[in-house]
Amino acid sequence: MPAIPSFGSLRGRGGKGGRRTPAPAPQRRPQPLSASVVDCGVYIGGERKPGTWTHEEAINEVRDRDDGFVWIGLHEPTEPQIQGIAETFGLHELAVEDAVHAHQRPKLERYDDTLFMVFRTVRYVEHSSPTTANEIVESGELMAFLGKHFIITVRHGNHIGLAQLRRELDADPERLQNGPADVLHAIADHVVDHFLDVTDKIEDDIDEMESEVFAPRSNVTSEQIYLFKREVLELRRAVSPLATPLRRLSEGYTRLVPEDVRSYFRNVHDHVTTVAERVESFDELLTTLVDATLGKITLQLNSDMRKITAWAAIIAVPTAIAGIYGMNFEYMPEVNFKYGYPLVLAIILGLCLLLYRIFRKNRWL
Repeated sequence: MPAIPSFGSLRGRGGKGGRRTPAPAPQRRPQPLSASVVDCGVYIGGERKPGTWTHEEAINEVRDRDDGFVWIGLHEPTEPQIQGIAETFGLHELAVEDAVHAHQRPKLERYDDTLFMVFRTVRYVEHSSPTTANEIVESGELMAFLGKHFIITVRHGNHIGLAQLRRELDADPERLQNGPADVLHAIADHVVDHFLDVTDKIEDDIDEMESEVFAPRSNVTSEQIYLFKREVLELRRAVSPLATPLRRLSEGYTRLVPEDVRSYFRNVHDHVTTVAERVESFDELLTTLVDATLGKITLQLNSDMRKITAWAAIIAVPTAIAGIYGMNFEYMPEVNFKYGYPLVLAIILGLCLLLYRIFRKNRWL
């Protein structure tokens, strides 16, 4: 794999007789923190050193000591904003491109002595009712570059920030004794904890939707349930692919993750598996609700058709009698009878009432 060009000293021609003399090394001033850099910290023995650091100062401090690590947090960086960091830390150009443009599925890739891991983050969108909500789950992305002396996190989206997690780790240096691998585990655990919270709330929504579907006069349509299935699918795309990277980290995929940390990744993997199974059951239950809704619609159509047929049969009686008497034959029954007209009306009304009672008894009306 091609190495990233070094920006060390250059040599040129100069002096008498064309002798090659070393040119003075260019002095690169530390660049100020980019607008995309949320935080940059230096950790020695698990404790964060005070002060504000540029990425160059931070990694030089750690490499001079040959101890500790650097944690840099970025939020939606552009290519120019991340380029200097990529050159300083030796990040692979393909991984940098993925980190900038996002829209990646959860994965774990190894580039020389650097790991690149992608998480899909989710947030539950509050709503008044699951049967009327247009959005249930909002998703984002979180990438992590892991090296021997650094971890760089790149976040896309305005939720699932790491500021609170960083403060918790800063307050408990024992959790960072294994270096960047401990930070990666904390991030993975943080993301999966949000998965659990979101699945709990979605389960409550599905229970509410199930009650609505089986209510006698429910207004829930199959389109609303399909919308909910789409949101559950968004959650499954974030959860299910993450199981494989976590399993690989727990099985010794790289020396960057010490043995002491692998068991913790195994625990996070178990949690992801649990969430994935719950999400799968959500999808199956929603499919059942769709079938139930379609069944209710079919029953309602059958009931409506029976009512229409019953009323058509009742209306057919006066229509038939009126049609017969409208043919103007000379010898029609009771035509010359004084009470013939009221008698025919009484017969029509009696037959209609009789049909109505029959249909009512058979629950057609």
